[in-house]
Amino acid sequence: MTPSLDTVLEVEDLCTDFAVGRQAIRVVDRVSFKLRRGRTTAIVGESGSGKTVTALSLLQLIEPPGRITGGAIRYGTQDLRQLDERAMQKVRGARIGMVFQDPLSSLNPSLRIGTQIAETLLAHESLPVAEANRRAVELLARVGVPDAAARARDYPHHFSGGMRQRVLIAMAIACGPDIIIADEPTTALDVTVQAKILRLLHDLQTAMGLSLLMITHDLGVVAALADEVVVMYAGRVVERADVDSLFHNPLHPYTRALLACAISLDDDRASPLEPIAGAPPDLRHRPTGCQFAPRCPAVIDKCRRLDPPLLPMSPLQDVACFVAQGDTDG
Repeated sequence: MTPSLDTVLEVEDLCTDFAVGRQAIRVVDRVSFKLRRGRTTAIVGESGSGKTVTALSLLQLIEPPGRITGGAIRYGTQDLRQLDERAMQKVRGARIGMVFQDPLSSLNPSLRIGTQIAETLLAHESLPVAEANRRAVELLARVGVPDAAARARDYPHHFSGGMRQRVLIAMAIACGPDIIIADEPTTALDVTVQAKILRLLHDLQTAMGLSLLMITHDLGVVAALADEVVVMYAGRVVERADVDSLFHNPLHPYTRALLACAISLDDDRASPLEPIAGAPPDLRHRPTGCQFAPRCPAVIDKCRRLDPPLLPMSPLQDVACFVAQGDTDG
């Protein structure tokens, strides 16, 4: 399959397993989606749904006992799954940047901030060290770090959480990538700082023409940034939709449940938020049929016996749910 001209990344039937003793636990199960040029796709779901493992799989960053066991990851004309580690190193950081969830553990505590950004440049571009250091200061200024020349000489522990996240964003955009993968980039930040980081990502995306893959559990982030949304549950995609369809016409009971327990500033209901009943399945002992069936208020007998396929319900929305598909026979 040849990607369309506006598709910068296409993921098809991606599978990632983790070995636990003699058992292989499938954590990412036949995940498929497209990331369009200059657009934002959000992958959303509860903790443990497979979002972060999906993101790490895209860059071949899964370490033993994990292993990518199937599928294709097409970036342009390349299938990243077919590249060896040396070839992948030319893609990571240069063509696809990543902003990790925990900025403190992602930075080397013993190296100055400017040095770490310069190392990213030196790894991918033929530059004199002095030029790399100069560009590192420019990148810090571009992501909103005040007094960038002085702060480049500081160490990570001298920065607040929000400023450390800005440093990671500077490293991610240093080589002018096509794609940024942001894994829960605002999780550890207070609300005001979260908003500033999201605005920064949006502004950089607009200025640089970036495609953004956002991994999040926060539907507020999805509403603010996303064009398309992939909803994951127990390692599987249960709904794919444009952002308007997802918020105004969610089809999967799990998507509706996520929306029901999200806070909206426009919602003046007096009723409390509704938590999702039950718990996600133990992936070592997956239930037969739909993985959400044990928690689903709309469950029918067929759901407990068969695994619903992901089918298109409109040009902009796919869902894996027999009830939503109107397939309630048998």
